[in-house]
Amino acid sequence: MRAFCVSIFFAAAAVAQTYTVQNSSTAENLRGVSAPSAKVIWASGTHGTFLRSSDGGTSWHEAKVPGAEDLDFRDVEAFDDKMAYLLSAGPGEKSRIYKTTDGGKSWELQFTNKEPKGFFDCMAFWDRERGIAVGDPVDGKFELITTDDGGKNWKAIPPDSLPPAHEGEGAFAASGTCIAVNGKSDIWFATGGPVARVFHTSDSGKNWIVADTPIVHGADSTGIFSIAFRDAQHGVIAGGDYKQPEKSGPNLAFTDDGGATWKLAAVSPQWYFSVATFDGEAGRVFVAGSSRAAVLADPHAKSWRGTWDLSLNAATYCSATRIMAVGPQRLTAIFALSEQESGPK
Repeated sequence: MRAFCVSIFFAAAAVAQTYTVQNSSTAENLRGVSAPSAKVIWASGTHGTFLRSSDGGTSWHEAKVPGAEDLDFRDVEAFDDKMAYLLSAGPGEKSRIYKTTDGGKSWELQFTNKEPKGFFDCMAFWDRERGIAVGDPVDGKFELITTDDGGKNWKAIPPDSLPPAHEGEGAFAASGTCIAVNGKSDIWFATGGPVARVFHTSDSGKNWIVADTPIVHGADSTGIFSIAFRDAQHGVIAGGDYKQPEKSGPNLAFTDDGGATWKLAAVSPQWYFSVATFDGEAGRVFVAGSSRAAVLADPHAKSWRGTWDLSLNAATYCSATRIMAVGPQRLTAIFALSEQESGPK
């Protein structure tokens, strides 16, 4: 069975959908995606797999990182067609970070988690040199590592600087988007389980504040799965219960004060979402999960601009009008949004 790219177009007069099927060559479950430009797209997934496209998803190069065939790459952060980072999620030494500077011809293993109780979930980068990764709590504190030299060295943020985690609280490695950065020193990461919280630092990890959110929580399968910011003040969190993906609930919320407070979206229904991503200039939000994908015109909209019955894991804006999404069941999808969509708000 082949993988597919699906192009979906919105007509200006009404929300219409058309599909263009493209072969993306992989049989793997894809969990991460990064698009440094409209043409260059990287994806990552199971069995040490990565994909790269240089023509906007029309064709793909697929390969495996040598020695990583039993790893699950939940996150990819790319900067052009040559340079990308991969993060694998898993217990102990299965949590690793790799880097390529030659388009995937070779990979450097930069970090291996030596903490047996550790489990890294996702990463984010301010630029090519400065990045951060977050892992589930060890001895009551989340693990955070940073680099300022392109990954040559990864250093732990001292646990003493972090607020304590609740018993059973953790981050989700569903889409590689449980952490976000902005500017030069802002970091946010989102959690789930008994609570659904957002941790924020504006000084690169020296001091932290924690905000409770109205996203559904309580069970191990609930909480915030994705966080994104389009500037220092405006952000979105999305999640729900991955064991009940069709169940509508408080699964999407926005902030306009840098994450200090969060307000539930007015749109309904709200399914389980593993990823949320912003069109930075327009404020449009694309969300997706294992039962639905949808686009919201703006944080105040009361109805979806478009919805699709697709099972997806991760997504990213390639441009103001194009979204790249990847998922299980050998699926990749490209959503092409017209400049002048219409439909109820």
